[in-house]
Amino acid sequence: MTLEIPFWERYTLSIEEAAAYFRVGENKLRKLISENPDADFILWNNTRAQIKRKKFESYIDRISLI
Repeated sequence: MTLEIPFWERYTLSIEEAAAYFRVGENKLRKLISENPDADFILWNNTRAQIKRKKFESYIDRISLI
């Protein structure tokens, strides 16, 4: 039995999931991550970046252009 947690309830999202959830392109997210590798909305799992959903929501609420 596999438990599937909906996007809106997950703590972290993959880049692909975050792109779909926030309606932002994967390339744009990858660029944001490469320009801000120490941002508080990124959780590194070895070399793989995960987006902290609530922190990224706060980040995009503060900016006017993405």
